[in-house]
Amino acid sequence: MKSKYKPPFSISTKSINLIAGISAQIERYAIRMEQEDGLLLRKINRIKTIQGSLAIEGNTLSESMITEILEGKNVVATLREIQEVKNAIKTYDAFTTLNPYKVNDLLKAHGLMMEALIDDAGRFRQGGVGVFAGTRAIHIAPPANRVPFLMADLFQWLNESDDHLLIKSCVFHYEFEFIHPFTDGNGRMGRLWQSLILSRLHPIFEHLPVENIVFQNQQQYYEVINQSTNATDCGVFIEFMMDKILTTLKNRQGVTLITDNNVGVNVGVNVGVKNISDKILLMVEQKPGMNANEIAASIPDKTKRTIERQIAKLKQAGTIEFKGADKTGGYYIKTKE
Repeated sequence: MKSKYKPPFSISTKSINLIAGISAQIERYAIRMEQEDGLLLRKINRIKTIQGSLAIEGNTLSESMITEILEGKNVVATLREIQEVKNAIKTYDAFTTLNPYKVNDLLKAHGLMMEALIDDAGRFRQGGVGVFAGTRAIHIAPPANRVPFLMADLFQWLNESDDHLLIKSCVFHYEFEFIHPFTDGNGRMGRLWQSLILSRLHPIFEHLPVENIVFQNQQQYYEVINQSTNATDCGVFIEFMMDKILTTLKNRQGVTLITDNNVGVNVGVNVGVKNISDKILLMVEQKPGMNANEIAASIPDKTKRTIERQIAKLKQAGTIEFKGADKTGGYYIKTKE
């Protein structure tokens, strides 16, 4: 018998159109992935995923430092930040062994992700938790004694619902953050689990993770979570997440997929991409916030003046935008409404 529990959400016409758009882009992306160096692509995107997800939680380690930890080298950082990275590496190494439909696998993953960081890693919380902005409570999670039942209901719905996996992944993500089932690590686990659910729709979502999408849209992410909570309907969160997934897939068309700070971006820019505008877009997409000097340094076969002219054209076309102060700001892909 199917579960009577159903999370409160509505599916708009926009959401239906986004499902169609994402489905079309997935096939194109998958074809292009087959043309790239798969092993290198997985390593590069794994590093970017870990850096993005942990950065949201305040970890300051760069992609190059995470690469060094992955290679067994020593880095100068706090013990907690290093432990967070090591845990994330173990967790994402286990990605393909985790079943997104099993609550025990969620607990196993949390145990890996939070090992030596909290006392109750791999177990649901026993006390109250909330999300705070300074001293102001933004969200007070349900009481601890309800968590096992709420999570059981959520997983039963996930297993039995006939909704599209794109919808189910977004609803699960939102409901998970609302329940806040763990003492700590809820954000990184919610993002991981949506990626895991989406990987059942198509394997490309192991390499196009939710973590990086949220990292690049943090303010909007928290805003739509609050809007969904206030409305008792996560429809706006569903639209937001699917819109960002579609935008990311579209932005990845026409540029090399293999990108990394020290290897992938330089290889992709200087070998795989011929057009200067595409080279600049690749740099900005993979390293948001780069300034003109940094972009020019990454494309040494062109003069800085040439790069600046192309940047100006991309700004005028509404493809990229500059954010921040003149001296400390940088360029970002402009979100298409």
